[in-house]
Amino acid sequence: MSSKLESLCQALRKHLGERVESLQVAFGEVNLDVKVDTYLESMFILRDNPELRCEELIDLCGVDYSAYGNGTWTGKRFAVVSQLLSISNNWRVRVRCFAENDDFPSVPSVVEVWNSVNWFEREAFDLYGIVFPGHPDLRRILTDYGFVGHPFRKDFPVCGYVEMRYDSEQRRVVYQPVTIEEREITPRVVRENTYGDV
Repeated sequence: MSSKLESLCQALRKHLGERVESLQVAFGEVNLDVKVDTYLESMFILRDNPELRCEELIDLCGVDYSAYGNGTWTGKRFAVVSQLLSISNNWRVRVRCFAENDDFPSVPSVVEVWNSVNWFEREAFDLYGIVFPGHPDLRRILTDYGFVGHPFRKDFPVCGYVEMRYDSEQRRVVYQPVTIEEREITPRVVRENTYGDV
């Protein structure tokens, strides 16, 4: 581990203390797990502390660990992962926070820390069903308002639950249960008579 990453790890342990669940270095980046009840406070510290100075939140995404490790995962199911960048210190920190309840995953919003996270949190809500209390406008961003379920969850069917189509008689878009007609696909082999001749 480089001296720069080592000094970053020491600063994280010093300023975050008991909020840290896990701290490790992988692929040249620091990975930090924080507790959900201290998540918002930890993010403020990461941004405002002069030794840490993570001025930018580059990305935030949801993760569903239910099928992680070929089903051997025994931890909590949903997590929120944030990529933070310190321009002044030239380092990155990956922050992960697990939601306590798998049935209703909830992680505090960090919009008041970095307002650029607004649409990232909406995307995690839309695709994974992770709720962000404190978010000013938490609604779907990629799927339709009538969409049922959250398509990036591992238990969501590949074909979905409903399909939409335009009904020319009703002159509007209608939703109906997914219909998949089974069909047999037999490849057709075409060879020329002179195939393989030299």
